[in-house]
Amino acid sequence: MGYFLKWPLWRRLFGPKTAQGQPVAKPGLWRRLRRLLWRLCWLLVIGSVLLVAGLRGLPLPTSSVITQHWIKTLWDSKAPSVRYAWAPYAKIAPEAALAVLAAEDQRFPDHRGFDFIEIQNVLDEQEGGKPLRGASTISQQVAKNLFLWPGRSFIRKGLEVWFTFLLELLWPKQRILEVYLNIAEFGEHTFGVEAASRRFFNKPAARLTGDQAARLAAVLPNPLRYRVDKPSGYVLKRQQWIERQMAQLGGIAYLDKL
Repeated sequence: MGYFLKWPLWRRLFGPKTAQGQPVAKPGLWRRLRRLLWRLCWLLVIGSVLLVAGLRGLPLPTSSVITQHWIKTLWDSKAPSVRYAWAPYAKIAPEAALAVLAAEDQRFPDHRGFDFIEIQNVLDEQEGGKPLRGASTISQQVAKNLFLWPGRSFIRKGLEVWFTFLLELLWPKQRILEVYLNIAEFGEHTFGVEAASRRFFNKPAARLTGDQAARLAAVLPNPLRYRVDKPSGYVLKRQQWIERQMAQLGGIAYLDKL
């Protein structure tokens, strides 16, 4: 063994580091922490890229938000009652896809994950005294619901930006919309347009009509407050507005832009 340790290349790679025959002092605590943080950052980058790329074409059995909901019901000593069923894009009525675009993100085909026009509109409204509202795109909502957790911390927002960038880079627009339609919450314990359609309209998502799709999209701002089965006046007015927007966008031909 001593012979091998005298071999210069072996000592250079695996032997103790020395300088002029004297042992080199171990790096300080701060330097070691910086190295650790740097390695963790690279691990996060590589792992997240592989994760997003690997999910590009797979049916998703769950999402982060759905899993958190399921765990919360167990923690509250309640029987889990999550309604969720994956439906591929081809088996979802195009009216449902058009309705969520009309309601949530009309510039979805054109932006790269972040709608800077809408962000500026929100800032202008806030300066004018209006309450702050969200400006998240569908891509951002997929990033948050699929990979992250609710909250407004800088760490979560930073991760949302990163995952949104990866989604737009590695997935086609239609895949992002497909996942959104499948993991968005449309009612209590109800995730995805397939489960919502069967619960509220007793039909698969492939058979949704335009007004039914608009009704589902109308509750998306707060599906626990607004209800599809017992719509308030606000929900009905929003449904009518969404239907008008669907027509102004050009109907389902608008989806050809994806």
